[in-house]
Amino acid sequence: MSTSQSSSKPASPPSQSRGSTSAASSSTPVDADLEQLLSREASAFQREMEVERILKSFKLNPYDILSLDFTAKPEDIKRKYRQLSLFIHPDKTAHPRAPDAFDILKKAEAELSDAAKREELDAAIASARTTLLRSLSLPTNLADDDPRLRNLGDDPKLKEQGLTTPWKIMLKEKIKEVLIEEEVRRRKAIKLNLANEGLEARKKEEEVASRKRKAEEDKVWEETREQRVDSWRSFTNNTKKKKKQKVAILG
Repeated sequence: MSTSQSSSKPASPPSQSRGSTSAASSSTPVDADLEQLLSREASAFQREMEVERILKSFKLNPYDILSLDFTAKPEDIKRKYRQLSLFIHPDKTAHPRAPDAFDILKKAEAELSDAAKREELDAAIASARTTLLRSLSLPTNLADDDPRLRNLGDDPKLKEQGLTTPWKIMLKEKIKEVLIEEEVRRRKAIKLNLANEGLEARKKEEEVASRKRKAEEDKVWEETREQRVDSWRSFTNNTKKKKKQKVAILG
């Protein structure tokens, strides 16, 4: 019975099968072209979005610009920079501010590749992290994947204080705050140094001007020496003549 049932099933018409295959094969180039076009448009859109992200990123934090974790190794930094620089290169995207984003990216990579600058940045970030943890009454040695940080927004005690923001966002904002404070202090120091340098420069200019005046006075003194001597001689002679005249009259 099973044999008769299977034999009674209608088979697909050969002509219909050939037609569907023909239609599929004829539509493949069109689909491929459409997919390629959509891919190009998506890629262009993604490039422009990445340019916008870099332009809006916090400029004092190169980790934020490169979208890297603070524990990134030097080779990770180089690799990520190469990827992003090729992705948003002004030659590859029509975004009008692509050159600006490219320059920002290049500066961020340079700062993270400079050992001294990165050490200073990491110290500021560590300070921000410690300060934030203390403000939350949490141990300062907690790892970012600690459950107490992952579930920070669900902590009833923190909810009572109105602290329901996820840890990474809170840390990002605290780092931003600390880096801005550091930048303000740095600029004040530069301004003070410039003021001190300006004061020293003015003192030096005054000393130079004073020496110049003294040299000119000495020169004038030397040039008028003979004139002064002649005047003194003339004065002395006139005085002697007057004395002789007085003595003669008295006699």
